[in-house]
Amino acid sequence: MAESPEQFRGQSRLPRFAEPLRYDLLLRPDLAACTFSGSAAVAVAVSAPTRFLVLNAAALSVDGSSIRFQDVAPTEVTQFEEDEILVIGFGQELPIGEGVVTMNFTGTLNDQMKGFYRSKYEYKGESRNMAVTQFEAADARRCFPCWDEPAFKAKFKLTLEVPTELVALSNMPVVKETVHGPLKTVYYEESPVMSTYLVAIVVGLFDYIESSTLEGTKVRVYTQVGKTSQGKFALDVGVKSLDLYKDYFATPYPLPKLDMIAIPDFAAGAMENYGLVTYRESALLYDEQLSSASNKQQVAITVAHELAHQWFGNLVTMEWWTHLWLNEGFASWVSYLAVESIFPEWNNWTQFLDETTSGLRLDALAESHPIEVEVNHASEIDAIFDSISYDKGASVIRMLQSYLGADRFQKALASYIKKYAYSNAKTEDLWAVLEEETGEPVKDLMTTWTKQQGYPVIFAKLNGQYLELEQAQFLSDGSSGPGTWIVPMTSCCGSYDVNKKFLLKGKADKIHIKDFAASQTADRGTGQNSWIKLNIDQTGFYRVKYDDELAAGLENAVKAKKLLSMDMIGIVEDSYALSVACKQTLTSLLRLLNAYRHESDYTVLSHVTSVCLGVNKISTDATPDLSRDIKQLLIKLLLLAAKRVGWDPKDGESHLDVMLRSLLLSNLDMMRL
Repeated sequence: MAESPEQFRGQSRLPRFAEPLRYDLLLRPDLAACTFSGSAAVAVAVSAPTRFLVLNAAALSVDGSSIRFQDVAPTEVTQFEEDEILVIGFGQELPIGEGVVTMNFTGTLNDQMKGFYRSKYEYKGESRNMAVTQFEAADARRCFPCWDEPAFKAKFKLTLEVPTELVALSNMPVVKETVHGPLKTVYYEESPVMSTYLVAIVVGLFDYIESSTLEGTKVRVYTQVGKTSQGKFALDVGVKSLDLYKDYFATPYPLPKLDMIAIPDFAAGAMENYGLVTYRESALLYDEQLSSASNKQQVAITVAHELAHQWFGNLVTMEWWTHLWLNEGFASWVSYLAVESIFPEWNNWTQFLDETTSGLRLDALAESHPIEVEVNHASEIDAIFDSISYDKGASVIRMLQSYLGADRFQKALASYIKKYAYSNAKTEDLWAVLEEETGEPVKDLMTTWTKQQGYPVIFAKLNGQYLELEQAQFLSDGSSGPGTWIVPMTSCCGSYDVNKKFLLKGKADKIHIKDFAASQTADRGTGQNSWIKLNIDQTGFYRVKYDDELAAGLENAVKAKKLLSMDMIGIVEDSYALSVACKQTLTSLLRLLNAYRHESDYTVLSHVTSVCLGVNKISTDATPDLSRDIKQLLIKLLLLAAKRVGWDPKDGESHLDVMLRSLLLSNLDMMRL
């Protein structure tokens, strides 16, 4: 049993001898003075002998004289600012079982866009303050003293005292309001158990529009006064996403309402607070007259991402920040699934390869990190909110879903959500459920992808009727790393009608062409009119280096438009990455790019254009004597597509054609001679 508050200094996590069960919070934000005061009554379960309560508090003034535990005053109150903890010591051991600790505190509505902060907005030409919370990852402690770790789930009952003319929102619906002159007291329903980082409060002047899901859940979008028309698109996507996720996870939306609100000053793109999702204005609002097609798409993806968290993250929450990748990677992946269902004409899964490409490029650096990073202290959390957590995380989940099969994967996910609802889980818990439901070696497979950095390049060589495969860690500087993966492989030959799915478990393997080719193709072998493609639909998080014969077959298949869009993208992205790493020649890449000269699909051309810009930059630095000729070749390639789409919008043209015009014209401008 600890005898001194000093013993709690420098600890990475809070002790577990006392845990919160229920918070009863009263907060009084003063928007003029940019301060707030509050009181907390927290029901705590004491499970082991101790005379201390240890919780988090940062940038708060806690009134030590107000603290009581079951009406007993503490003998010592110590706040360690560097550790962001509050240690409350009592004269004797606390009784085992449930008790209530109460305290008063004050703080500042800061301008740092974290904790309980102030944001400015215009109303009738006048600048005003609103009060907003942003608690992820570890900033609820800046609003009220709490056990500010995701595993300390508890119920929350909030009360706010605010000016009568303002709208005051929180996670749960309002139970009642009482008015006292210029102020009103707003009481909210008690929440289900949730983590502190998901608590949310917004106070200001807002308008809203609303709709309902098929189950009758009320959904609202709040905006600054006069901007509600810009919230209609997000509202529609939000309602449809909730309906879709209810079916996909086989679990109803857990709360009685969902609010989404646009905040003028917001550090992240959005935050998935339970029942009150906050967004940067550009991530939620869409103006039919002024906003771009790409902005419309981004609003849809962002809304779908945040609402996926209401199940995967909020209902089932990571046990600790080490498992953040699963929270964010999964929401990124499933947001594309939702938007593909709502807007099938956008070819959203093909555009998902933007995420995969981003992850592949970052993870090819020697300075990358594993998806699953051991987080030892709250101060380390922000460093892992990066493309590895989001983009690589989403991509390996897509790879796993492809390997297991969509139906088996969905059913196993539904079982996982049911098993861990209202509690916490680790990455290994998901693997265990998937393994139990499918009978596949999910843990061994996925551990190779989450606990080591990087990914492989698969060298493919045709030797008679056998395809020989060998893996090595791919690094963009041309060196090879020590990594080895269990790689979910897919392959087809000359047609998508027959394909093979298998695991490459070691450094090398070989397969007979007849195992994955239509009979006539296998008999013919690989000639000018045939081809072999690995990593069908680019579902795998790896690159492929084909030998010259196989590469020539794929180049012909690109020219003849025999390949699916995702495979067209994968081939050119792999070829570019291999050229940068000096694993193949620039000449071969330029020859391949020329095979795309008649391409008109936005999703493919967005990657071809990106590669052209990269080649232009590299050639300027590496081969200055040839750079002008190379640039002319690249411009000629993109001009063909630009002429087809034209300068001016056309009646009835598709969403993707609108995006293609903007893409080509802006990038051609960047490449001017």
